[in-house]
Amino acid sequence: MTDTVTIAIATPLRPELVERIAAVDDRVKVVVDHDLLPPMRYPADHAGDPDFTRTPEQEEAFDALLADADVVYGIPAMSSERLARTVRNNPRLRWVQTMAAGGGSQVLAAGLSQEELDRVTFTTSAGVHGLPLAEWAMFGIFAGCKELPRLLEDQRAHRWAERVVARPVAGSTVLVLGLGGIGTEVARLSAALGMTVLGVSRSGSPVDGVEVHRTADLRDVIGRADHVVVTLPGTPETEGLVNADVLAAARRGVTVVNVGRGTVIDEDALVDALRSGQVGFAALDVFATEPLPADSPLWDLPNVLVSPHTAALDEREEERIADQFCGNLRAFLAGDDLINVVDTRAGY
Repeated sequence: MTDTVTIAIATPLRPELVERIAAVDDRVKVVVDHDLLPPMRYPADHAGDPDFTRTPEQEEAFDALLADADVVYGIPAMSSERLARTVRNNPRLRWVQTMAAGGGSQVLAAGLSQEELDRVTFTTSAGVHGLPLAEWAMFGIFAGCKELPRLLEDQRAHRWAERVVARPVAGSTVLVLGLGGIGTEVARLSAALGMTVLGVSRSGSPVDGVEVHRTADLRDVIGRADHVVVTLPGTPETEGLVNADVLAAARRGVTVVNVGRGTVIDEDALVDALRSGQVGFAALDVFATEPLPADSPLWDLPNVLVSPHTAALDEREEERIADQFCGNLRAFLAGDDLINVVDTRAGY
């Protein structure tokens, strides 16, 4: 490729990272107007301040900036509707980088035509969040095994318990649902902690150190696990995958951790299983409806840890996404295949 590639920055991004993208190649032209982007409230705040508004003139300028780009970095306003408008207003657009590892769901929600999906390549940040999410999954497993809810309850009551019996993590068995970038990192850390690792995936393809089964066999294999970690994306195929029948087939007292998408678990079935003790503890970073509604019973169940979909966040997330994008940009300029391309039929 010899032509100039114009990249429009559509999400808040630190100036030094904008410069890092521009420095990839002399053919790269990065256009950004920080006055048109909402200020960040914290590192990697891709949506920016929700109170930010643009004047009609600024909206026109922002649309014009996006309409003249070959590549858009970020989904404008993190909005699928705005993504659709951007694609339709820009016939030259060839590539959109989403900020989320599960950005495919945002692409599907945009309702783009098949011609538009064929014309524009969409990539995600899959892999960037693997380690922090895997660490959080380990935290969830430890919280369940080491009786964190009981310890916190006793602490609040100033009660010195006579005996708290924890379960060992080493020697236990974990079942990882989904063996993509996040799932394989969960498997790696689990094995390092001395756990037996089972996994399920749609393809059933081998993964080092993991006894892999197909997703269709989930109900048959879940009964062997002390812990279940969900890393699956939210798609029509995964919606409600962990349902009442699956939970009933699990070991009594199983720990459930979800760092994938909330729609993968039937929340009503999970609540029932938590109340009965079939599920002993659940550490949940994602939910079917977000923010989690105030009347959800998950808030008040003593054996649930609620996290506001922030397990993937750390101070270097923004930098890692930019670096991953730079690697893809080099491939794009060379005419090579990109990584993390969204399969618009599968949704991830």
